[in-house]
Amino acid sequence: MKWVTREKAMVDRIACPWLIRKFIDPAAEFLYVPADRVLEVARETGAIPFDTPGAELNHFAVGDEEHVTFDALVRKYRLTDPGLLALARIVRVADGGSGTSAEAAGLKAAARGFRLVARDDAENQRLQFPLYDALYAYCVAGLPNPKG
Repeated sequence: MKWVTREKAMVDRIACPWLIRKFIDPAAEFLYVPADRVLEVARETGAIPFDTPGAELNHFAVGDEEHVTFDALVRKYRLTDPGLLALARIVRVADGGSGTSAEAAGLKAAARGFRLVARDDAENQRLQFPLYDALYAYCVAGLPNPKG
């Protein structure tokens, strides 16, 4: 499958491709395009749009709690892995959603740094995937503190 989102990715737009490749579609291809072209490119190519206004897979609220696109993917594909759910909380907080997480500030800082050193979004994604592998392993080991 092809997936499309906004260019200049940081937290959610790198975390989502990692999640897709690891848990949904190992052969997924990702397109990063200007924000105003995401839905147009999705129609033209048949790609699934994500993390953009008007897309099914985007930020959403449950009551007073803000969730990010990573959460939307977890919900849509009914993913229940406890390590993945712990990682979802870190991603949510790092991307500005609801909750607390001591790890979120570090993830956000790393995401900003990777965006600065990467030539483009494809390289940014390639460079950051090992970070998400490591965070997932950390979560599987049961290390995150749910109280932040």
